[in-house]
Amino acid sequence: MKNLTKHLLYKGTDIGRQNVVWNIAGSFVYALASMVLSFLVIRVVGDGQGGIFSFGFSTLGQQMFIVAYFGIRPFQITDGTGEYSFGDYLEHRNITCIMALVAGAVFLTFMPGVGRYPADKCMILILLVIYKVIDGYADVYESEFQRQGSLYLTGKSNFFRTLFSVSVFLVTLAAFEHLLFSCLAAQAAGIALFNLDVIHALPSVDWNKGERKTGRLFKSTLFLFISAFLDFYVFSAAKYAIDARMNDAASGYFNLIFMPTSVIYMVANFVIRPFLTRLTDLWTGRDYDCFKKELMRIGAIILGLTVLAVGATAVLGKWVLSVMEMILGSGYEGRLVSYYGAFIIIVLGGGFYALANLMYYALVIMRRQKAIFTVYLAAAAAAAVSSGFLVSKFGINGAAGCYLLLMIGLVIGFGLYTAGAYQSEKKENAGNGGSNT
Repeated sequence: MKNLTKHLLYKGTDIGRQNVVWNIAGSFVYALASMVLSFLVIRVVGDGQGGIFSFGFSTLGQQMFIVAYFGIRPFQITDGTGEYSFGDYLEHRNITCIMALVAGAVFLTFMPGVGRYPADKCMILILLVIYKVIDGYADVYESEFQRQGSLYLTGKSNFFRTLFSVSVFLVTLAAFEHLLFSCLAAQAAGIALFNLDVIHALPSVDWNKGERKTGRLFKSTLFLFISAFLDFYVFSAAKYAIDARMNDAASGYFNLIFMPTSVIYMVANFVIRPFLTRLTDLWTGRDYDCFKKELMRIGAIILGLTVLAVGATAVLGKWVLSVMEMILGSGYEGRLVSYYGAFIIIVLGGGFYALANLMYYALVIMRRQKAIFTVYLAAAAAAAVSSGFLVSKFGINGAAGCYLLLMIGLVIGFGLYTAGAYQSEKKENAGNGGSNT
């Protein structure tokens, strides 16, 4: 492993370029993996087990990833003063990963309607939970890479670890044609190769653990975790409703037509994140008018991209879905094309989700954490009430409509709080004789 670590470490002078290139590459491969796996699993083992995989990998497993992750990455990578050591973060992550495994087991055992799961489905789902929790464990190392100024290592870890685990998964799946063996084969080797040894090669990592630091860290990040957990629940409420009220094949089909949201989210973040530093500087510098103009300009770009995406989907959607059916193989003709309308609705919902993320970042910059929590809590309540009803009445079309309505709700909620905070701060600053230009 020492030789591999030497190849992963960058010794040149242009580390900034390495950080950008590998971060983009890692993010792209990580997002692409879910799409590729969903297709190939359904093709190899059929839509029944494929649907189980889609639900376990992108919904239940990802929800448990959020528990392990605990929303702490932004906190860790911005801890430039070393308030907490890597040893503190690692101990915290050990605990949250155990919490995630317990939460996954509790869901499979006690949640209403889940008792219908056969033993093999429960086994596959718990193994996919473990798979995703391991992703959450890797994140504490990858966050430390970024905190140490080596974002390229985070990107390389995402890139190579994802390629490695997906390759092992697919080779095992092709050999045994059974998800259980594949889940067992593709879990932890990637972390051992691309995280555990590499972290020891960085000179400034502090492995010491402070007294009672873990409890303080939980207290400092609890709000981040709750917000991240509710966010993903709102995003995935329609998927949970399909799993509870329809069959496994329906879960697989919905996840296939849901895939464009990952691309939209990734592109939107490429648009939003480069401007976050400038937006922060404008807000803290009390240049509220420029802040508003910059925010509206980014929002206009996202709206334009959304219009293009929805237009392209309306024109090419049936063809795209028919190509997806061809990739899945014989016997799938017409199964996805019948969800053409739902496909358009989901793409539109993805555009609203991108706008909601822009408003979310604006509220973070404004330090309106309570507003963020309030919107997520209201959206989660609306999701719990509406998702089951819409799916029971309209099936996959109802799930798509539910997703769109929830994303519109997030945009309205975050937008109203953002406008209110902007007006409040501007009025207060004007009253204090400050400059708004």
